[in-house]
Amino acid sequence: MRASWFKRKGYQVVDKNGIMRLLWKPFDERAIPPTFIQPKKKPEKGGEKVNVTVFKNGWCPAMNMVYERAKRASANFQEKVNFQEFDTLDHKTLQEWGIQDGLFIDGKEIRTGPPPSYEKIRRRITRRVWMKQWIG
Repeated sequence: MRASWFKRKGYQVVDKNGIMRLLWKPFDERAIPPTFIQPKKKPEKGGEKVNVTVFKNGWCPAMNMVYERAKRASANFQEKVNFQEFDTLDHKTLQEWGIQDGLFIDGKEIRTGPPPSYEKIRRRITRRVWMKQWIG
């Protein structure tokens, strides 16, 4: 939902992460404002292969679409792409990475809101595969 609706109801922005805003309204003066989980590390570039890395928890329908599209697009480059997936419902995984949902192609984060189309994800992977072949 848009932050403006919550702001009209008395909520305040207490943290930011890219385009996301965390809004909060304390109902007790002793309450401590929450914060977003901060990324602790990010996926690396692949060596010979392009790394396509997806973090998902399964709760977000949009991220589930991104996961499915990235997996399908990666399958087109079987020997040239290393597809990695991390289930962030596993608390240990979430704590290790600090990333709840995300798509990375060779270490570069791809915006997932709104979900990129299958074609867009495939083009991004194609570009990286081509660059590794021709540039090294």
